[in-house]
Amino acid sequence: MLDLNNLNEDQRAAVEYVGSPQMIVAGAGSGKTRVLTYKIAYLLSKAKYKPDSILALTFTNKAANEMKDRIRELIGKKAENLWMGTFHSIFSRLLRIEAKHTPFRSNYSIYDTEDSLSLVNNIINNFDIDIEGVTANTIRHRISFMKNHMVMPEEFRKKHIHSFVDEKIADIFEEYQKRLLANNAMDFDDLLLQPIELFNNKPTVLQKYKKKFSYILVDEFQDTNKAQYELLKLLVSRTCKISVVGDDAQSIYSWRGATLDNMLHFEKDYPRHKVFRLEQNYRSTKTILSAADSVIKNNKNQLVKTLWTENDNGEKLMVVKCADEKDEAHQIAKFIKKEISKKKLSLNDFTVLYRTNAQSRVLEDIFRKEKLPYVILGGIEFYRRKEVKDVIAYLRVIVNQNDEESLLRIMNFPQRGIGNTTVNRMIEFARKHDLSLFQTMARVFEVIEIKERIQKNVKGFRLLLEKYIDLKDQLSVGELSRALVDELGLIRLFKGENTQESLQRMENINQLLAALSEFSEENKKAKLADFLEEVSLISGVDMYEESKNAVTLMTLHNAKGLEFPVVFLSGCEEEIFPLSNRFSSDTSVEEERRLFYVGLTRAEQKVYISHARSRYRFGEVAYQNRSRFIDELDPETIHEVNGGIGRKSNRKTRKEIFYEYFDSVDYEDFDQENKDVRPGSRVMHEKFGLGKVTDVTGSGDMLKAEVHFEGNNVKQLMLKFAKLKILN
Repeated sequence: MLDLNNLNEDQRAAVEYVGSPQMIVAGAGSGKTRVLTYKIAYLLSKAKYKPDSILALTFTNKAANEMKDRIRELIGKKAENLWMGTFHSIFSRLLRIEAKHTPFRSNYSIYDTEDSLSLVNNIINNFDIDIEGVTANTIRHRISFMKNHMVMPEEFRKKHIHSFVDEKIADIFEEYQKRLLANNAMDFDDLLLQPIELFNNKPTVLQKYKKKFSYILVDEFQDTNKAQYELLKLLVSRTCKISVVGDDAQSIYSWRGATLDNMLHFEKDYPRHKVFRLEQNYRSTKTILSAADSVIKNNKNQLVKTLWTENDNGEKLMVVKCADEKDEAHQIAKFIKKEISKKKLSLNDFTVLYRTNAQSRVLEDIFRKEKLPYVILGGIEFYRRKEVKDVIAYLRVIVNQNDEESLLRIMNFPQRGIGNTTVNRMIEFARKHDLSLFQTMARVFEVIEIKERIQKNVKGFRLLLEKYIDLKDQLSVGELSRALVDELGLIRLFKGENTQESLQRMENINQLLAALSEFSEENKKAKLADFLEEVSLISGVDMYEESKNAVTLMTLHNAKGLEFPVVFLSGCEEEIFPLSNRFSSDTSVEEERRLFYVGLTRAEQKVYISHARSRYRFGEVAYQNRSRFIDELDPETIHEVNGGIGRKSNRKTRKEIFYEYFDSVDYEDFDQENKDVRPGSRVMHEKFGLGKVTDVTGSGDMLKAEVHFEGNNVKQLMLKFAKLKILN
């Protein structure tokens, strides 16, 4: 029997209300997940809804899995067969079921950001497109942004062409969509756009799901984009009930298409709606809550709510003024050790939050010196590591032979004598004869420009793939992958190299094989395509291990939904946080303020806010002003201290910095004459963007440059291989 006595009065009212539509405005730490969990349990046990008639949409797999587990604890087996997961995972499932009504086959691949970038790069190279000062990643981001706003190539060409660059992007965008279809692949944005197209083109399919879903629940509603909201409006029928949960004060994803308007205009779209407010905070102290409120009240664009708590007053927020970024890292390390000693806390009770990933480098350097174990959330995720992606690319081709991006990735891995010239000639043949690259491999002997020896290598590679394509339905996911990795000799290859890096790669492949075997054991009937879909939709937060005893370093965006006893907000300076040089409108500054609010409200007991007097940026010492958000804090909630102010700066000379970074030189596989590169040059790099050369050493083939790219991203480049465009 479901017991609702564990809920407060407002939570219980929100759970028991089954009218529609319903908006639950849930403040930070107010028990949003608990309410959603109990509400679904209530619908199943008391309101007698069938599990497969409930659609519950979340923003992370982690949130969905936690809620499923809690619902099972509350009501047992009644929780089975729920349609619960992220927007992308749920609609990917729906698209595979209804594939016959779409232009795609059910075994389609899902391209992540790296795959999409690779596709854009290939299009640029195939058509020999050169857009001065615009990187492939910028184009990929522009395409994704347009798709998030439901703007496709035809509309983009009609309404959004304002320059020569726009025309070229339109050409690339159009070809990008054609290639996705030819590859039987969708990117993340397509997983939302294709269901909309399906529903609009096939009314019978839409009616099927409108009839199927009797109750729809949406978590983190403030972070929905235009396409997600459009899907909801399509699915909500006159009899279907909808409940959305969100907090406008935590809307922080406009850069990927999310719009707060969905929440602010809910009452207009659903005039019979009813609003429930969860305002009691269970996470933070009164002081932290008061400080957060004093900042967020400066936003004009928000829903009215007043958070309160029965928790203790707690300690004041510590605002630490530091000499520079190294002093800041030292101060953070010092305060972590002090808190551990004073309160007997564990390392995983601490998180250090920063605005951009580039800020983590100095923190990592100092933490290693101070022997403070740490983990980075949102670094290179396990399933995005090169060797792991290489094996997954093999598995994707075994499932979907049209996946050209994956096939290109593994064509010569491990090396089998199939170089770029051979690949380009096969692609030309494929385009000329309207074939896929995989089909062309079977006819490689017709490509007379390719030497007979290499033709045999291509044929042998195709036979290897065919073998595992035939085996995929005969062996379990674990057995198939182990046999493939063994035949490729990857473990022997990395073990034979016997370097620290190669042994780590070998261990990563072993971990992947273990994950595949575990997946087989837990899902006896699951197919390889199911595993590939699951890993394609995993995010950094999904991989977070709360039990690991280490300080967590991450960006503020990654911290959403998490909580820690002690939180450090670092780099709180103008032009860093907020990124005011990039955000000119009041609306954008308000989002930066919401991000600051999210950081504060991750804390249960104590908050440290640090800012530096100077910081090394773009190869120069920049003197910083502290963030406006610090000045917006209620003075009664903070205690200000000087960190290393007044001490001699430990800042190193440019020459010392060069040798400090020498061990992490990035060798870029490009060719370019660089005789005009000199200290002070402004340069553009295809991968790292805009930068400034701060030092050049060596001569001839050993000429090296230190370049400071945007975001405090320092790189050492061998100029023989680095394709740098000199801007001045």
